[in-house]
Amino acid sequence: MLLPDRALLLAAGCWLLLAVAAAIVPAWLPLWQTAGVALAALAVADGLAARSRRGEVSVQRQLAHAMPVGTWQTVGLRLRCDAAAARGWLTDGHPAAFASDGLPLPFALARGRWLRLSYRVAVSERGRQCFDGITLRRSSPLRLWQMQERLAARDEVRVYPNFARIAHYTLLATDNRLSQIGILQRRRRGQGMEFQQLRDYRQDDSPRAIDWKASSRVSRLISREYADERDQQILFLLDCSARMRARDGELSHFDHTLNALLLLAWVALRQGDAVGLATFGHARPRLLLPGKTVATVNTLMNAVYDLEPSLQVPDYLAASETLSRHLRKRALVILVTNLRDEDDDTLLPAVRHLRRRHAVSVASLREPILDEVLEAPVEDFSAALLRAAGLDYLQARRRQLALLRHGGVEILDVSASELPVALINHYRARKRAGTL
Repeated sequence: MLLPDRALLLAAGCWLLLAVAAAIVPAWLPLWQTAGVALAALAVADGLAARSRRGEVSVQRQLAHAMPVGTWQTVGLRLRCDAAAARGWLTDGHPAAFASDGLPLPFALARGRWLRLSYRVAVSERGRQCFDGITLRRSSPLRLWQMQERLAARDEVRVYPNFARIAHYTLLATDNRLSQIGILQRRRRGQGMEFQQLRDYRQDDSPRAIDWKASSRVSRLISREYADERDQQILFLLDCSARMRARDGELSHFDHTLNALLLLAWVALRQGDAVGLATFGHARPRLLLPGKTVATVNTLMNAVYDLEPSLQVPDYLAASETLSRHLRKRALVILVTNLRDEDDDTLLPAVRHLRRRHAVSVASLREPILDEVLEAPVEDFSAALLRAAGLDYLQARRRQLALLRHGGVEILDVSASELPVALINHYRARKRAGTL
């Protein structure tokens, strides 16, 4: 496909101006005709030369084949032309859901040399994503035309939950700076822990940690030191229904949830606990029994990276019964959902059923739009109705949470963006208290 370049358009414009001048001054008519023939001949010759150079430029795409959602990623392109120097523009066929920064890319390619270009994409959707084809516009020898061709270059990538947060958490944990992201660092109180060793008493030790018999033998205060219990089980019960489609920032509640579960799984595995996953509220529920090997995080990522919220209504009771048939050993079951007042029929029976054998926590995601509605000024009747509807919804939500707390269930009522830190703090608190 040949497209006129700027030089050809300028030349054609000058030729038209010459035509106007020839209409005014008839003596210039032969000059106009000669210029037209010469321009046409140059354009045809340059176009044929450009067409003869099709396929001379080769392009290789360089990119990570596993990407975390919600991040910017760099895509590299390597160009080479052995036949002749080449210049022009190119556009990459990145997934339509990804925003790009830096396209189209200009290039000036020397003969027989490699040229590396790059641009960035905003990775905004999980699952299998495809980079398909590169559109190249190469200038003709006289730069009268741009020869457009499409080069075959197909690359498939897997977009996972944001595993980049794991590296960030590890860095902060190494430097004892977890408080910077809101992770609470409290000393253990001794309940529900496994005895590890005796040591000298420290000023901030609890009196209940003092071993009086050992202290009397050595004539100084000795404290018992406890280690966190290991080999416990954490299982995420993940709601994949339509209510998880709500958005908080650039990501959906579902994407925020997967990021949080992945991070907590890694934290729990480092503590020596086993981690598993069960999904419900979609056509093909998935079950991953708790495991504690190093590969568990990778297994989790591969199990959920292509999950998307369905249009179904969740059935909590059916999900709890299915889980109970497969999960025999006691575990901390963390149900992640978005509670509504219509959940009474199946949610409370499901929680009671699970609590017969397991510890249960419910993490309910709060929509940011609710806070915006309640904080907006009431200036007319429509705003008043919207405020009243928001207050009624909030009151129903509070009643639902109160019923669960009354039933002995620990509740996390947070926004989706706050979920990762809230879940880690909740897990560490339950582990310290020995209530897993």
